[in-house]
Amino acid sequence: MQNTTRRRFLAISTAAVAAPLVIPRSVLGTPQAPGANDTVTVAAIGLGGRYNDIHRSAVMPTKTAKVVAVSEFFKPRIDSFLKANDGQGIKGYDDFRKMIETEKPDGIMAMTATHQRAWVAAIGMQMGAHLYIEKPMCLTIEEGRYLVNAAKKYKRVTQVGTQQRSLPLCNWACDLIADGAIGKIRFVEAPNFVGPNTWTDQPPQPYPDGMNDEVWDLWTNQAKFRPYHRDLQYGWDRWWDYDAGGTCFGVSGWGTHSYDQVNRVLRMNDSGPTSIVLLEPCEIRESGKFANSKYDDDDTGVDYYGMARVTGPRAEMRMLFENNPLGVDNRVELRLNLDGDRGPGLGCIVTGETGKIEINRHKLSSNPKELVAKLPEDAQKQIENKGAETTYHFANWIECIKSGERCNADIEYGQRSTTLCELVNIVRATAEVRRRVIWDPVAERFTNNDKGNDMLSRPRRKGYELPELT
Repeated sequence: MQNTTRRRFLAISTAAVAAPLVIPRSVLGTPQAPGANDTVTVAAIGLGGRYNDIHRSAVMPTKTAKVVAVSEFFKPRIDSFLKANDGQGIKGYDDFRKMIETEKPDGIMAMTATHQRAWVAAIGMQMGAHLYIEKPMCLTIEEGRYLVNAAKKYKRVTQVGTQQRSLPLCNWACDLIADGAIGKIRFVEAPNFVGPNTWTDQPPQPYPDGMNDEVWDLWTNQAKFRPYHRDLQYGWDRWWDYDAGGTCFGVSGWGTHSYDQVNRVLRMNDSGPTSIVLLEPCEIRESGKFANSKYDDDDTGVDYYGMARVTGPRAEMRMLFENNPLGVDNRVELRLNLDGDRGPGLGCIVTGETGKIEINRHKLSSNPKELVAKLPEDAQKQIENKGAETTYHFANWIECIKSGERCNADIEYGQRSTTLCELVNIVRATAEVRRRVIWDPVAERFTNNDKGNDMLSRPRRKGYELPELT
């Protein structure tokens, strides 16, 4: 186990702003890039439940990759992971910078809490590693654009954890729509996800074993420093300061998947909406209204992930996408109107001139039914192997590290899907009901919503600034 102190950790971090400490053999475009038969070495940062699941379901089954080290601020998680994976030759570090410097991995997996993720990813890319980053990849729209620019500058192969872009079933359905199976698109429907809650100050709680002032400072990262509370450490995804609403059926938790599917369907992978309308005041509401309802024959349902009944800030909205080659008169309306217990919790419903297709990760439905009655072999195999969706995605990242090709969920695509989630929260917080706000997807700014522009970034605590791209 490699140990450090906060003072040494931040000293190392400061040094990296000036120049990378190491350049692993995987730097894109060099003769030392991994060959077709090489094993790609990977290091993981953040050992919560998400990485443990991916390690078992995707990383270990991928024979062309090997995890050489893991890192985590909270040491008990390192001990637990190493004990559960004894015999795999994996080393543990509580200083991810020291881990990269020592192990020189080809790629890193940034699996931390959302508010820590961009900082970890930026330093890792600057030190020479390719990047797999869990979704949502950033806390703000400006932070996400910084990561895109960093990946371009350092020529890193990037994969954002919106794994439906690697699923044969989802991609086949998107291409089917693009090929005109339902005519020109009239509109798209997606879930009306709940947003994040605001943390109310609580009496401080004693640190658990393995936590202290230095570790809690590192964990807090860019966010406002608050006294320790278990609901922050383990429930960070519920609170605005740490995430954009990741609780079940939350905007950035599941919404990143659903809205990314919208972008894939509309071929708006590197663009976004041009205007947004809030249809009702944002209020604390349940995500579902019809918990005991029966599904229609062409409804995929949401029989997983417990999305049906959660409560949070919520309001129905519309987004307009223009200059879309698949739409009527190059304009398509996205309706964020589906409840948590109806429709595709991890996808969308696309209605065209001659029918509709519903995409929901491992299941499709259509009207007329024959549209999706016969699936290609790889899509059918995916359905039979339900639950292994990240295997496709991780393997794609590894292969792209070798080939230098763009990943299925490149960081630009991740920025655009995350931006949709952020726009939902920002417009709910700042816009007048039924007043159209104009969004410039090129400049990534509002043209008539100054309050919204103020929410595109956040102040960062000293010591946790993002490195300059020099």
